[in-house]
Amino acid sequence: MQDSEGVNHILSAHDLQAWVTRILENLGSHPDEASQVAANLVMANLSGHDSHGVGMVPRYVDAVLEGGLSPNTGVKVLLDTGVLLSLDGQRGYGQITGVQAMEMGLHRAKQHGSCIVALANSHHLGRIGHFAEMAVAQGLVSIHLVNALSRPVVAPYGGCDGRFGTNPCCIGIPLQGREPFVLDFATSRVAQGKMRVAHNKGERVAEGTLIDEYGRPTTDPGVVVVPQSNGLFGALMTFGEHKGFGMAVACELLGGALTGNGTWHREADQSRAVINGMLTVLIDPARLGTQASFAQEAIAFADWLHQSPSHSGGIYLAGEPERAARKARQRDGIEIDQGTWAELHASGAKVGL
Repeated sequence: MQDSEGVNHILSAHDLQAWVTRILENLGSHPDEASQVAANLVMANLSGHDSHGVGMVPRYVDAVLEGGLSPNTGVKVLLDTGVLLSLDGQRGYGQITGVQAMEMGLHRAKQHGSCIVALANSHHLGRIGHFAEMAVAQGLVSIHLVNALSRPVVAPYGGCDGRFGTNPCCIGIPLQGREPFVLDFATSRVAQGKMRVAHNKGERVAEGTLIDEYGRPTTDPGVVVVPQSNGLFGALMTFGEHKGFGMAVACELLGGALTGNGTWHREADQSRAVINGMLTVLIDPARLGTQASFAQEAIAFADWLHQSPSHSGGIYLAGEPERAARKARQRDGIEIDQGTWAELHASGAKVGL
């Protein structure tokens, strides 16, 4: 447990989920909603992605109090042709609206062989890999492109200030008889939430990750977490230079413009809400006619990759590190840094805990 000298708290997943559930209930969520959102956040922590875990709760609390996040709200169907779904998240919790959108899309993909789901106006969807895991659990392939309407934190390649969000891309692929391939990544070098975690821990980050408010390289994550001396923020950089930038733009255009969520093209404000749009493509290999060869070739390729000589302890496919982290953290508990611990307590106090 953490004390005044700064030793981190270790909580079980059960206790952490119960704590977050109480905060969200006091914030106005019905018990089922509060429990589902809390479970999703804790699963992100268990998976090793603290950036999308319970550290988001303080922002959610502020967003509800500001009116930018609406508890006890579900998706509204705007269009349903069977293979095309257009949904309005109505600013509900993304952990709720995202699951509802996926459940509808999965049902139709099973019926028709594929489905494209356009979800707009959802509050923060959290870890996008959660939705890919829903798809692969039913033997479906899924592709997700996401944009975010909130203070822009990522600079365009060659630019010197934030112009868009971390715009994640996620792809889930079932591997017959094996654990699935689940690729889930921000198009920035790292997720914004990881900068919040590093800042709370007082850590520096790798070179090439950030620029400060003047466009100069820095390793201080605080430049994208808190306003600097001139009131401005720094920015994250895209991964892979122009390649990551191109992918980020694609996510903005498809996850934002095409879904009806909109794109960011205005000055930043101080709103705490994070509004996500997500374009999801679902494919049922069984209906495509290639299921047998798909299963065989996918396993053969995964085995081929794992057989490569490694000088770094092994070859890990996307999804494997997260599953290993879950086992370790379920056993050893989830570590909460001092900054996040204090923020969670402050958020609880805002809602009467």
